[in-house]
Amino acid sequence: LSGRGIVLLALGAIMIWLLTGFYTVRPNEIGVNMVFGRYSSSAANGLRWNWPFPIGQVEKPLVTQNRTLEIGVRNVDMRRPQRPTDSESLMLTGDENIVDIDFTLQWQVTPNKVTDFVFNLQNPEGTVRVVAESAMREVVGRRNIQTILTVDRAAIEGEVQRLTQDILNGYGAGIEVLRVNLQRVDPPQQVIDAFRDVQAARQDQDRVRNEAETY
Repeated sequence: LSGRGIVLLALGAIMIWLLTGFYTVRPNEIGVNMVFGRYSSSAANGLRWNWPFPIGQVEKPLVTQNRTLEIGVRNVDMRRPQRPTDSESLMLTGDENIVDIDFTLQWQVTPNKVTDFVFNLQNPEGTVRVVAESAMREVVGRRNIQTILTVDRAAIEGEVQRLTQDILNGYGAGIEVLRVNLQRVDPPQQVIDAFRDVQAARQDQDRVRNEAETY
């Protein structure tokens, strides 16, 4: 090839390389443009361009998708029952009892903090899971088992949501915690029958006492 041919070939290769920098941002995404690994700009939905690899890189996190984490339980298969995860679900109460808790946490990326989400978290789902489990253990550890099993469910959900959000904000995670839902709150499976017997005995005791006082 002549010198002119080599130049034209090189220019053609450069043009093709530059064309690979075009990408599409969907309505539920925000494009985060990086140049040499550093943040350069954000992109709204539509056809966009950034420097191609290896100079540029684009992350497109979903910012309107509600994501759900199950803690203490997993859906192995929709046709099969849920498989409990004892290491997550068994928690110590304030009066030194054990309670078996399954709960879900819903979260999404905060649209105006999408760069925090991209750059500050290496494993977002794993981080949210660890923080939520830790928050639940702290909240449960301040209560007695009787109130946890009966009247404090809504209070626990709200407190865990606030505590999880505060911790994630401290990490600069760019995540909004939408809600926490307690799915199941029971004594451990190994002692649940004995616990129910104790509860029934207490109810009988209260009933007899009330009847005696009425008499």
